Amino acid sequence: MKALFGPSGNSESFYLEGNESTLQAGKWLKNKNLDIYEYSFGRGYRMTIETAQKLGEEFKKNGIEVSLHAPYFVNFASLDDDLLGKTYGYIKTGIKFLKAFGATRLIFHPGSTGDLEREEAFLLTKNRIGELANNLEQQGLLNGIYLCPETMGKSKQIGTYEEVLQICAQNEHLLPTFDFGHINALTQGSLKTKEDYLKIFNRSIELIGKKRTQICHIHFSKIQYGEKGEIKHLNFDDDKYGPNFEPLAEAIIELNLTPHIICESSGHMAEDAFEMKKNYIKLLGNN
Repeated sequence: MKALFGPSGNSESFYLEGNESTLQAGKWLKNKNLDIYEYSFGRGYRMTIETAQKLGEEFKKNGIEVSLHAPYFVNFASLDDDLLGKTYGYIKTGIKFLKAFGATRLIFHPGSTGDLEREEAFLLTKNRIGELANNLEQQGLLNGIYLCPETMGKSKQIGTYEEVLQICAQNEHLLPTFDFGHINALTQGSLKTKEDYLKIFNRSIELIGKKRTQICHIHFSKIQYGEKGEIKHLNFDDDKYGPNFEPLAEAIIELNLTPHIICESSGHMAEDAFEMKKNYIKLLGNN
C-alpha cells in the first residue's frame, strides 16, 4: 500500500482540454496517473442521488476513489437550535451521498467559536460530534464509513490538530483530516522540517492509534496567511508562504503511512497533486 494522490475538484486545465462535466473526471484523472478525487458539496447538496450514483460509477470504472466534503455551513458549536439541527442534517445527508458515490470518507469543518470562549466552543463541538458518531454507529449507518473532521486555518475556527485528534479519539469511525496548509497558516509558518510533521503524526498515533493514523486523510496546498491565519490558497509556484511537500513526504515514508492526499491548490489541483506523487515516489525509491 502507498499514499494516494488527487485533486479537490477540477483543475482549470480539465476544462481547457475540452471537458465539460465531472462525469469525465474519472477518465481524465486516470490518464493523468492520479488515484483519488474529492467532490465538494461546500455550498450545499445541489445534486440528485441518481447523479451521484452515475458519478460514482464513472470514477469506479476508472479506478479513482472518491471522498466527499460536507457543506461549509457545518458548525457543531452553534448555540442556535435550528442551525445545529441543520449541521446534524448535513452529516446525515452526506452519508447518503457517500453511499450513492460508493465513497467512504466525509470531510467536514468542525465549527467556530462565535461569541463563546474557545474551550467552551471546543467542548461543545467535541461532545456533539462524539455523540453523533456513537448514535450513527448504533444505527448501523457507519459501516465502512469515516467521518473526517478537518484541521482549520483561522483563529476563530475549531480545528487545531490537537482538537481534531481529541475529537477523533471518541469513536473509531472518526478519522482526522490533516490540512497542513491550514496548520501552517494558523501557526504562522511552523511546518518546515520532517520533524515538524512527525510531531503531529506521533501525537496522532498516541491519541487514536497507528491504524487510523496510517490511513488518515490529508489536504495539502500552499496558503497565504496573516495575523489571524489563512487568507487564500496558492499554487506550488509560490516560494514565500509554504509549506513545502518534501518534508511531509519524508515523514509519511518514515512512519510507513498510506494516507489519501488531496491537493487544494488554486486552479492547479491536479498538476500539483501529480507533482506531489512524483516526488513521493522518488523519495520512496531512495528509501
